[in-house]
Amino acid sequence: MDIPWDDARLFLAVVEEGSLSRAAKRLGIAQPTVSRRLAELEARVGEPLFERTVAGATPTTFGADLAVHARRMADAAIELERALDKRGPLLEGRVRVTAPPGFAWSFLAPFAAWLREELPAIALEVVSTVRFLDLGRREADLALRFQKPDQKELVVLASQELWARPCVHPALAKRLGKRPAIHEVPWIGWAAPHDELLPNAILAKRIPGWVPAFASDDFLVQVAAAEAGLGAIVDADAAHRFARPTPLVPIEIEGVTPYRTALHLVAAKSSLGIAKVRAVAERLAAEISSPPATRARRGPRRARRARSR
Repeated sequence: MDIPWDDARLFLAVVEEGSLSRAAKRLGIAQPTVSRRLAELEARVGEPLFERTVAGATPTTFGADLAVHARRMADAAIELERALDKRGPLLEGRVRVTAPPGFAWSFLAPFAAWLREELPAIALEVVSTVRFLDLGRREADLALRFQKPDQKELVVLASQELWARPCVHPALAKRLGKRPAIHEVPWIGWAAPHDELLPNAILAKRIPGWVPAFASDDFLVQVAAAEAGLGAIVDADAAHRFARPTPLVPIEIEGVTPYRTALHLVAAKSSLGIAKVRAVAERLAAEISSPPATRARRGPRRARRARSR
C-alpha cells in the first residue's frame, strides 16, 4: 500500500500533538481538512488509527506501530531536504525561525525587514509559539528560546541575559502606590490551553483563590491589556535596536523579586551546514550578542523594550 508523505506527515502531526486542532495549527491547515484526510487514511488502511475523546486523539495499537515508520519517513525527508539545500551555495530560499510571541513581534519582524536589505533572496518565515518546535526534524531552522537545549545535536549560537519583572501602566502604578502587596495587584495571566505557564502557577500558590484580572492565550493580547491599564504583566527587557516603545514601567511589589533569565539562539548542528541558514544565524547572533555596555545604557527602565514571550 502506497501512503503519500503528505498523509504520513499529517498522521504523525496528530500523533505528536495529541489532537486534531493542534495538528491543524502546526501544519497550517484547517481542522476539518485534517479530520477529512485522516478519515480517508483510516479507510485506506482499513482500521482506526486513533481513539478520539474530548481530551484529544490517542493512537490505537496499530496507530502507534504505524507512527514508528512515519517517524522514519520524517527523518528521511529531512535528510533529503538538507542534502538538497547543501548543494546550493547561493544565499536564497526560505529560513524558518521560531520564537516566543513577544520576541517574534518586537524583534524578528523588524529584523526580517532589515535582513531583506542584507540578503534580498532569503525569505524569513517566523513561527510565533510558546511551544518548542523540533529543530532536529526541521520544523524550524533556528529558534529563540529561554532554555538551553540538552540535546546533543543542538547548539547555542548566542545568548543575552535578561531581567524579568512585573510591569504596569504608569496610571495603575500610581493607583497601587509604593510597594503594594502581591495580592493587591491585578495580575494578567494565561488562559487555556497555556494556563500552566508562568506566572499563573506561582501566583496561584502565593495568592489563595487567585484568578487573573485578565487572561488570554496570546501574549500580545496580554501586553495590550497591560498597556490599557488592566493589570500587571511579567515582562523581560532585551537589548536590541529593533525594540518597540511601550508605556509600561517596572513596579516594585512586596515579596516579588525580579529574576534573571536568558534568551538563547539555538540551531541543529546539521542545519548550520546550509548556507542560507548559517547566514541568517550569523546575523541573528550578532544582534543578540550586543555588548554588555549597550545593555547597561538602555537599562530596565528605558521606554523602548523588547517583549519577552
